[in-house]
Amino acid sequence: MGDDRRQVLEMLAAGKINADEAERLLAALEGGSATSAPASGGARKVKYLRVTVDTDQNSSKTPTKVNIRVPMQLLRSGVKLAGLIPVQAREHVDEAMRQHGMAFDLTQIKPENLEELVEQLQDVTIDVDDDHTKVRVFAE
Repeated sequence: MGDDRRQVLEMLAAGKINADEAERLLAALEGGSATSAPASGGARKVKYLRVTVDTDQNSSKTPTKVNIRVPMQLLRSGVKLAGLIPVQAREHVDEAMRQHGMAFDLTQIKPENLEELVEQLQDVTIDVDDDHTKVRVFAE
């Protein structure tokens, strides 16, 4: 067992951290070791969230091509900044989202949630096709 893992377990045993915190720390240690050794087949690090939209020329509309590449670091920073939003403003945003049919709670957005999403995005490609439009969402 590595020294870092042993330290996390000792902090848990001493009551310095709770089980959830220990789990996150251990997951971070495992993730760090997997990404630090790409030659051994470890997980690749996601740098961008990509969204593309293409409509063909046969549709009744003018052909459209959208290519959005969002740096994951921007998303990570945004999640951290969301914690600085005053309570009254968060409640206002949450209510506005609910009025538009989106049950959303800004207090639930945490950096570890985003990291979990990013980890899952490594293996996901979403393709939406209809007769004239193709939408892709993927990580790169």
